[in-house]
Amino acid sequence: MPFTFRAPPAAAAPPALPVPSAPPLPPARPGARPTGPGPAPTSGAILTNDQPATPDQPMGALANGSRPRIPHASRADQLLPMLTTGQAGEQLALLNEVGGKVGTTLDLDTTARELCEVLVPRVADFACVDLLDRLISDAELPEEEPDDETMLRRVAASFHEAPGTWDHVLKEGALLAMPRTTPPGMALQRNQAVLVAVVTEDLAGDYAAALGGPSLVPVVCGRSMLVLPLSARGTVLGTLKLLRLPGRAPFDEGDAATLLELAARAALSLDNARLHRAEAKVATTLQRSMIPTRPPRIPGVQIAHRYMPGDRRAEVGGDWFDAIQLPGSRVALVVGDVMGHGLHSAAAMGRFRTAMQTLAALDLPPGQLLRHLDNLAQKLGDEHLATCLYAVYDPINRTCELASAGHVPPVLVHPDGTGELLEIPAGAPIGVGGVPFVAKKIDVVDGSMLVMCTDGLVEVRGGDIGAGLAALCGNLIDPKQTPEEACDTVLERLHTEDRKDDVALLVARFDGVAETEVATWKLAVDRSEVRRARQLVRDQLTSWQLGGLSDTTELLVSELVTNAVRVARDYVQLQLIRVDKLLVEVSDDNHNLPSLEPAESLDEHGRGLNLVSKLAERWGTARKAVGKVVWFELPLPRR
Repeated sequence: MPFTFRAPPAAAAPPALPVPSAPPLPPARPGARPTGPGPAPTSGAILTNDQPATPDQPMGALANGSRPRIPHASRADQLLPMLTTGQAGEQLALLNEVGGKVGTTLDLDTTARELCEVLVPRVADFACVDLLDRLISDAELPEEEPDDETMLRRVAASFHEAPGTWDHVLKEGALLAMPRTTPPGMALQRNQAVLVAVVTEDLAGDYAAALGGPSLVPVVCGRSMLVLPLSARGTVLGTLKLLRLPGRAPFDEGDAATLLELAARAALSLDNARLHRAEAKVATTLQRSMIPTRPPRIPGVQIAHRYMPGDRRAEVGGDWFDAIQLPGSRVALVVGDVMGHGLHSAAAMGRFRTAMQTLAALDLPPGQLLRHLDNLAQKLGDEHLATCLYAVYDPINRTCELASAGHVPPVLVHPDGTGELLEIPAGAPIGVGGVPFVAKKIDVVDGSMLVMCTDGLVEVRGGDIGAGLAALCGNLIDPKQTPEEACDTVLERLHTEDRKDDVALLVARFDGVAETEVATWKLAVDRSEVRRARQLVRDQLTSWQLGGLSDTTELLVSELVTNAVRVARDYVQLQLIRVDKLLVEVSDDNHNLPSLEPAESLDEHGRGLNLVSKLAERWGTARKAVGKVVWFELPLPRR
């Protein structure tokens, strides 16, 4: 049954303020529970319990059952002239203090905690903020109005220390529902302040039962309660509940009016934090969808990477990294940094990364690729600048070609553990335009490690970036470590919690592919070379003890070489690589990529790629700097 809010007989009613005329409340059916929001709430209204009230007749009704009591002066700036000079000064000081101490960050939990701490013990002995759970979990507000089933989460609570007084208070993080038959529920659903001068035993029992059990009775019984809606931009976010112990004066309407103004200001800070969280969530989702979660498995190289946002709350920025497999078991290693932070930088990062992957598929040399990326940025009119480092490692020839667009130079860790800062022409950031990008090719030894990072790792606030690079070049990495272990070591030694910039780190260990695992042949542009290609494949697979793959491999090579000699001008190349799979590539100097066309079973032409697509585990085509390559993979037989 719905309970009645009553003040204890001995308690003096708070002073009444002028009462404006208002239409009478609609009559309630006997024993009926509320089915709707009731009369339209008046913004800033204060409902009191100086006389009985039921859910059908809100608190503040006068003794004769007439209209609700809604003061003219419901905001602090309207009420202050009615107070003494000392009272007005104290109320203004409180509002100023709240303005300076609440909302110092865009973190929702911190803002709620600041609000509670500034009120205890100055205004109340206990304060808690309960917000809509969906606002916490989804950073979004529900479309429907709050009701008895609406779940709230206790975000913050603060209380004046008193042994045993608050033992049964719900802890931060607790989920609860506030029925409309409770003061918090009425404040939430009617978007009005609810004042209970002194909580009676009956009211405390019903309140505790609604919230989960009799253990909460001593928390509220005999105490003064004020519940304020936290409403911003026309939407109720939750409630602020305040309690005073019997040893101090109960809340009155003057307190309620001032604190209602305070709650409105705090609610704006909470809503700003919510909007920031929603934007950060979108940005994080966007970035996580574009940054690889696990390194690719590419023969001849081991890769590990890390990303750490400068703002741990936002978990988003403009840094990125990538590892892209290229023909011939080569790999492109990329680290980039879009200048700025937040959602716009993350979106720009996505555009740059997508463009980089598209250009990498053309197998352009690093310098040319950065030139095309810069031209593309100019055409798109992207206002963001980005630094970038692009490296191509060839595990067969054991070379690494690098080009930089204004990026932090990489460090090559030699097998003996010494680190070398690679001197690469710096270039200019992508988006500047008109600056050449010069590549540098170096020979690398098996067991070397390439460390690529963004400036957030090596840039020390108030110091020179050279100091961070010098530390990275020191005997920081043990070449016997795995790339994963190397990443952990670098971050442990160089990264500190006070750094505000994003960090992207990529470590690649160059293991190479043994010469005995690679077979390459140049073929003449002649149809007779098809038979020779089959024989070469048969002999090589026999020497590798892979005779079981011979029939399938010969058939697919025959089809691809036939297509290649038909369109090539000067050369055709056939290459077999045995790693954890058998990789077969057929290259020619015609840049037109073949397409998979439907072919009838009796057609003499058009069967090649259809056979490849059906018999190979994986296959694909790619353009090269000159011409194209068609490749396929077959799994090695288990031994």
